[in-house]
Amino acid sequence: QVQLQESGPGLVKPSQTLSLTCTVSGGSITTSYYAWTWIRQPPGKGLEWMGHIAYDGTTYYSPSLKSRTSISRDTSKNQFSLEVRTVTPEDAAVYYCAAGRRSYEYWGQGTWITVSS
Repeated sequence: QVQLQESGPGLVKPSQTLSLTCTVSGGSITTSYYAWTWIRQPPGKGLEWMGHIAYDGTTYYSPSLKSRTSISRDTSKNQFSLEVRTVTPEDAAVYYCAAGRRSYEYWGQGTWITVSS
């Protein structure tokens, strides 16, 4: 059973960079055809797909976030990470990492990120 766990700062100041890590257990992030995804949900809004890194390291981003977002991985630690640059209060959300082949079969519990000075 694949398990995912997000970790991050909780609070980020406006204009700074948000960095989150998803630690994966019970499976490898290089498993064929898996996509390792970041999704967020701002308060009172729906889920927003941010991007993913595929099993082969290829990355895909939401067009609306592409200029400020990077997803990377550390295969030695079986982790993948999200970076969001120049955050604003609109980036406050619960951030989830998720994974699967054709759907989001596995989810982390989510981590709440506040953006405030």
